[in-house]
Amino acid sequence: MAFFQNGNARIYYEAVGEGEPIFTNHGVTEDTTYWSEPGVTTALAEKYRVISIDMRGHGRTVIDGDPKGFDEVTMGNDFTALADHLGFDKFHILSHATGGMYAARYGIRHSDRLISLMLTDTGSETLPKMFKSDGNELTEEELEQRRKMAEQAREEWVTLQPPPLSFMERKAGWRAGQDSFTFKMAEHPYSDRMYEIMDDWGQRRISQETLAEFYGSFYNDPDPMVEGLRQIKCPTLLLIGEFDYVFIKPTELMAKEIPDNRHVVMRGLGHMTAIEAPKWTAHELLDFLACVRETGKAKW
Repeated sequence: MAFFQNGNARIYYEAVGEGEPIFTNHGVTEDTTYWSEPGVTTALAEKYRVISIDMRGHGRTVIDGDPKGFDEVTMGNDFTALADHLGFDKFHILSHATGGMYAARYGIRHSDRLISLMLTDTGSETLPKMFKSDGNELTEEELEQRRKMAEQAREEWVTLQPPPLSFMERKAGWRAGQDSFTFKMAEHPYSDRMYEIMDDWGQRRISQETLAEFYGSFYNDPDPMVEGLRQIKCPTLLLIGEFDYVFIKPTELMAKEIPDNRHVVMRGLGHMTAIEAPKWTAHELLDFLACVRETGKAKW
């Protein structure tokens, strides 16, 4: 466990294993344990140096004052700054969801620094279309209703400062409020363990205000940057759950446009692939990395 100071950001990271460096990030509300708790980090660390980052606004990373840097350029530059600090000229990136959005754009701008790029359950736009757990796209009215509910919940939390819910109460809330990102977890025989991992993320969030500010700052660009995708020079893995409705089409677009890519659809899975099927996820990552090492390409 370590911290790295990059401007006004005290970036938390963990490093394990030896070999070529893999920098990992994660999705919104998550932290480094998205990869470590299910065992994916341990599997990768048998052959690689895995450096896992709590991205800005999340986990144990702390921002002192403004600007917060909750944008894809600043957060992407955290990769460069930490790599330079640790003495790595080139490295792999492994990303998930929101982390993948800025990792994809980092690949567009800086693929000369990358050995490979691994984008799981994500897209290259920072404002993707949203879907319900039945696969239907949310209407503008439904999106506005969700925004109002989220703002109301945040205001109530700030004003009332209610006592924290118990784990059982939080778990019941997740099951009752399934969305397109977590509904496949609820069907899993080990869903309780998955919810424990999610609960651990919640206990390490900076604050509801910080999370709300992150949402308001980061998600703002529906442009998938097609011309930029065509300029990515490094081998790229695109891994997606079959039922990850939000990112199926964005992943298909990246598979069409990124010159050297491997597109893997994980049948039966949703958005949280590393948690829903960690051994399968680790297998796909390691096979891709072995191919890159031996051939310099995404596919055998």
